[in-house]
Amino acid sequence: MNPTEVTVNIPVRDLAAATRWYERILDRSGPDLKPIEGVAEYDMGGWWLQLGEGEDVGGPWVLRFAVADAHAERDRLVGLGVDVDPMVHVEGLVDYCEFSDPDGNRLSLYTELGGADGMPAG
Repeated sequence: MNPTEVTVNIPVRDLAAATRWYERILDRSGPDLKPIEGVAEYDMGGWWLQLGEGEDVGGPWVLRFAVADAHAERDRLVGLGVDVDPMVHVEGLVDYCEFSDPDGNRLSLYTELGGADGMPAG
């Protein structure tokens, strides 16, 4: 298999409420596509985030977003009223934190600090 693109579906109970919440945290003005009723998609640059209305929400998985500065992004989300777990620091490797969307889906922010060999990630 040689995929040319990836789409990650996050199940949500109320698409309108979920799109408002995700647009706030992602700093977006609206979905890039609404291919069918009950689905909104966002082009994340190399992959797609898809919100799909359904009942099976809050799965046991975590969607992790790499960001340039996890501390600053965490502070921004807290400022938006998002309940974000404390930052975790793994010396020389990563800073990360987790939080949930209103449907209980787990999300995470992380910034790579360096690779296993101590060299900067990238």
